[in-house]
Amino acid sequence: MIIDILAGRIKLQAFRGCATMLLMRLLRLFSITIAALAICATLLSQPPKKRLLAIGAVKGFQHDSVSHALATIERLGQESGIYDTYIRTDTQLITKKKFARDNIKNLDYFDAVLFYTTGELDMDDDQKKDLLAFVHEDGKGFVGVHSATDTFYKWPAYGDMIGGYFDQHPWNVFDAPVIVEDPNFPGMKSFPREFVIKDEIYQEKDFSRDKVRVLARLDASKIDLANPRVHRTDKDFAVAWAREYGKGHVFYSTFGHRSESWDRPDVQKMYLEAIKWAMGLTQADATPRPMPGADGK
Repeated sequence: MIIDILAGRIKLQAFRGCATMLLMRLLRLFSITIAALAICATLLSQPPKKRLLAIGAVKGFQHDSVSHALATIERLGQESGIYDTYIRTDTQLITKKKFARDNIKNLDYFDAVLFYTTGELDMDDDQKKDLLAFVHEDGKGFVGVHSATDTFYKWPAYGDMIGGYFDQHPWNVFDAPVIVEDPNFPGMKSFPREFVIKDEIYQEKDFSRDKVRVLARLDASKIDLANPRVHRTDKDFAVAWAREYGKGHVFYSTFGHRSESWDRPDVQKMYLEAIKWAMGLTQADATPRPMPGADGK
């Protein structure tokens, strides 16, 4: 009798032990499931990454900073988690043509195109038409870096889209005094209202404030206007602007000639925010306007 009772107790304890172990395993499995569901919910709630096609094709002056510039653009996308960058030194992907091989992308795959380029790039008429349609009709973005206005002089529609063409850099690399005209525009918030940057600043031709919203310009009262290479008589030397082009967004800045410019947090922030705006992730007023104030400030 006693033996039977003891055996029963042992069985009961064993059962309780098994039940406890099973319960613990179930609780652990439940916790893992809840954690997995939370991770999935977080991933599903996050918007998919955007895609940037960054072109470093060169058919003119060779800028030593192009590699560092595009690597910085790629890093900014990775660190922010906002976009993936596809860096190319050719223009093959600037097309809406479908390729036979699945691993070759075209413009339909991207949300914005960035140019750090010079000269007459290798693009046929169909590619040129497709790039304009990518921005104007599809509502995608275009970001021009420094010598992007030193590109495609023989293609006037490109100059119209980007907002102007390079017309010398009268002061070469110098301590450029800059006035921020629109501190509320994405990317301009990283700068004080007035600052100095050591860089090569372009003078632009075929440029008009009737088409673009100037975000920042040189302080004409602090530069040598007697330089014989100064061609503008209106003392208007824009260093960054934005515009709406059809359904799309276009941003340009002359900053970035020197590799050191790309190490400046404020310049990095400007280009990151410009890319976000070009991709439609942020909103801002790009309405053209005249130079503000009687004194230009």
